[in-house]
Amino acid sequence: MKMLQDSMADAAEAVQDTLDNLLELGGDPEDRVVEAMRYACLGGGKRIRPFMVLTTADMFGVDREAALRCAAAMEMVHCYSLVHDDLPAMDDDDLRRGKATCHKEFDEATAILAGDGLLTKAFEVLAHNDTHGDARVRADLVLALAQAAGNRGMIGGQMLDIVAENTELNMPEITRMQRMKTGMLISVACEMGAILGKVHPSLRHALLAYANDLGLAFQIADDLLDVEGSSSAVGKKTGKDAAAGKATFISLVGVKRARNQAEILSDQAISHLEVFADKADLLRQLARFVVERDN
Repeated sequence: MKMLQDSMADAAEAVQDTLDNLLELGGDPEDRVVEAMRYACLGGGKRIRPFMVLTTADMFGVDREAALRCAAAMEMVHCYSLVHDDLPAMDDDDLRRGKATCHKEFDEATAILAGDGLLTKAFEVLAHNDTHGDARVRADLVLALAQAAGNRGMIGGQMLDIVAENTELNMPEITRMQRMKTGMLISVACEMGAILGKVHPSLRHALLAYANDLGLAFQIADDLLDVEGSSSAVGKKTGKDAAAGKATFISLVGVKRARNQAEILSDQAISHLEVFADKADLLRQLARFVVERDN
């Protein structure tokens, strides 16, 4: 796992530098919202989604600067979702990544604008000529991320999560909710490298199959951390799902079976990578990491 950890650390540092450059302060009165955007984006995190963008892009020999811009855009969308998810109207959390949430550090209105700003900035970055010289590739990147983040993806999944507070969901319904809420962004993170590399549709399909299983394994691991982890280790409040009475993989099948299912999904994800041979070794290690992590 040391190879994976080193690669993730290098990717996180490179993405941090890219985000720092893209979210420049201009000395203007409206810079307060940029400060909040920077606070939300530059405050650490595992950077798993950007890492997936960079790793798949490397598999297909994509220009590093193009991949970094896409990875930064991906992280902006992820961070926007966290800022809005933490708001009083949603999960009402005070802690994120081991520090005060954006609306606690600034204020609620600024946090809303910061989330909006990050979402908008992500698409500005993807649509820019610096990301790729081929307009079709840029358009495909924008479309893929919009679909993953929109009402049939992450936002739709978040809506289902709210509905679940007052409705008893069964396993297929929970699985669908988590595929939308968590899995879609993980899928598009893998897909971006393939789009940038203009690869054959069969290879793109293999990556999406990998990401589909990985996304569910990741969410089950998150559910386990919410039950078993500590706030100090996880970097956010734990025990929220049980307190809210939400149906999760854990509440339906228990801790032991949920952990076993996460391991099965990890194995399935790895099986989809055979076509890439040793080029996908980091993705294989990542599939193990997401179910073994403690934060």
